[in-house]
Formats: sequence, C-alpha cells, structure tokens
Amino acid sequence: MIKRLAIAAVMLVSGSLAFAADTPGVTATEIKIGNTIAYSGPASAYGVIAKLEAAFFKMVNDQGGVAGRKINFISYDDGYTPPKTVEQVRRLVEEDQVALLFNTLGTASNTAIHRYANQKKVPHLFISTGADKWGDYEHFPWTMGFQPSYRTEAQIYAKYILKAKPNAKIGILYQNDDFGKDYPAGIKDVLGADYDKRVTALSYETTDATLDSQLSTLKSSGVDVLLVVAIPKFAAQAIRKVHDLDWHPMFVLTNVATSVASVMNPAGPENGVGIISSAYMKDPTDPTWKDDPGMKEWRDFMTKEMPGADLTDASYVFAYAVSKTMLQVLQQCNSDFSRENIMKQAANLRDLALPTLLPGIKANTSPTNFHPIKAMQLQKWDGKTWVLFGDVLQGS
Repeated sequence: MIKRLAIAAVMLVSGSLAFAADTPGVTATEIKIGNTIAYSGPASAYGVIAKLEAAFFKMVNDQGGVAGRKINFISYDDGYTPPKTVEQVRRLVEEDQVALLFNTLGTASNTAIHRYANQKKVPHLFISTGADKWGDYEHFPWTMGFQPSYRTEAQIYAKYILKAKPNAKIGILYQNDDFGKDYPAGIKDVLGADYDKRVTALSYETTDATLDSQLSTLKSSGVDVLLVVAIPKFAAQAIRKVHDLDWHPMFVLTNVATSVASVMNPAGPENGVGIISSAYMKDPTDPTWKDDPGMKEWRDFMTKEMPGADLTDASYVFAYAVSKTMLQVLQQCNSDFSRENIMKQAANLRDLALPTLLPGIKANTSPTNFHPIKAMQLQKWDGKTWVLFGDVLQGS
C-alpha cells in the first residue's frame, strides 16, 4: 500500500513538472500574464491602460477565471525607456515565468524586446503601439499588434489632405523613433514623387523640453497643413504653441494623442477647435454613444471596477477593448494554454465585435494577418468632443 502511494506521488510530481515545462506560466489554478507600461516618465498618461487591465482580469477572476484558472496579471513600470523595458521583460519571462506578454506599451520599448520574445517563443500579444512592423508574421511570428498601423493611419490622412487641399504644403512634426517615422512613410506612400517637393518633416526627442523651435520653423516655412505625431504630453504642448503663434494651418493630430483627459483639456479645449484626427474606438465624451449598448457595458464596468476613474479618458476605452480581445483568445484556447496554442488562437480571430469599437470595425486575424484592426474614421474636435465624419476608411 505504502509502495503504491509512493509510486502515485512520484507520478503526480512528475506530471506536475511536465505540465510546468510544457506550459510556462500555467498551472492547474493560474495563468500568468506579463505587462510593461509607463507608470512614470514622459508617457505616464498611458499608465491608466494597465490599471484598467488589472481591474478587468480581477473581474474575470471574480467570475471564475478562464477554464478554472485565475489570471495573475503582473505589470511593471518601464518609464517609457527601452533599457528598462528590456530589464522588466527579462524579469517577467525568466523570473516570473509568465505564459505570455500582453499589451506592452511603446514603439521603441517593444522594438527593444520583440527579438528577445521571439527567440524565447513567448507570445507577445496585442502590443500597445501601431508601428507597421508589428504585422511581420514571417520574421516575428510571436509578436502581434492590435490597433491600426500608424502607416495606414498616415495614408488615410494623406488622402484626405489631397482632397481637401490639393496644393497643400505639409509639415510633419514627429517623434524620432519607429512610432514617429511610420507617419512620413505613410504620407510618402500616397504622395510618391511629390513628397520631397511638398513636405517639410522635423523630429523631436522625448527628452526635449518643448516643441517650440520646431513649430516656429514649420510656421515660417509656409506650411499650411500640420501633422503632429506625438505622445500626449507633447501633443498638448503642440496645440498650445500653435495657438500662441496665432497660426492657423489645417491641423492633423495622430490618433494616439486624442484623449480629452490627457491632451485636449491640458491643451485648452478651445485651442484645439478644428483639429482633425481619426478613430477606431468610440469616444467616451461623444453624446452619440450615450445609449450605445457597448459603451453602457464599458461604463457599467468602470462604475463597478474602477470607481472614481476619469470617464473622459479614451485610454480606458482602448484598454477595455484590448482586454476583451485577450480574454477571447484565452477562451478559444479551450484549456490548452501552451504558448503555441495561445499564439494559434490569437491568429484565429474572426469578425470579433468589441463593445468599444466604432460600428463597422471588427477585429480579424489569421496566420498571415497580424494587424487585427485595419479601419478608421476621420473626426474633428469641436471644443467639447470629437465629432466623426465621412465613411469608415482603410489605408492603401
């Protein structure tokens, strides 16, 4: 009897070890998910994204988890600095032994870790950056984006600019990294040989104190269409400076910097009237969505799980959609939480309707499509909210 029990115990331990080896970050009761984000530094406005994700996974756990397993969401501050991201991601993978990385934020930060994640064969999913390269399924099969490609977004702007101002002289002020550089590339896709004749492009560093010098230079060069490619802190600065310069170009602002809470209000809402941007998410300040079932679901979640949070902050709307997408993937895994199957299911989303996406936009992936969302709609700031106009558009 004792011998049989000993053999059974050895088999149980061996089985547990095999399970742990085959499925890192997964036990019979837990799934570990790793995240890095800027809780501090120049992009700290985005820290609320991971705060919602933590609240979302807590809600999932309170409801029983996924396949009987609770989600252990581990999120570390990287300060929007790539060396810190590398340090924290190594900690997540090698010490915490997470099953996957989810919604790590920042183009430069993700650039610093995506080779490592692919070498380690760790799913690097729905990352919080729209750089076009996150769709490179051939060379980086373990990394997948979420939001529309920045290059696609720029193509949409270029087509609109050419229609509205056929002879426009375009100025681009962009962040000097892979986030910023996708926008001049997208504009060039549309303008072709005319790009060098019609575009003046200047860059800034996230360590810069202000954008004043670049904006003054663009104004003096005769630019009549201004595209600002910036994170919230610098986007708000740009809006204020353009106003202070008494400059009135057609002003286009990248989608990642349209939050009322972290951009438009700090800039002075009246200073941004007429600015054009794009959206794929519903704007929480837009009365259009007052009785929308999807936004009601989001507001109910916020009231219950994040009381006191700023309901005008669009980052919470984004975070809810990407969290629902991650949950869908885990549910599709059907208890097989091996890294290979997690990646397989991430590449098998079919017309996923998310409550906070604009009507007509759904998430789709396949083994040859690592850009889940490809469509956007133009919008204009009226001093209180973003007002959608035109049709849902796709890039080139």
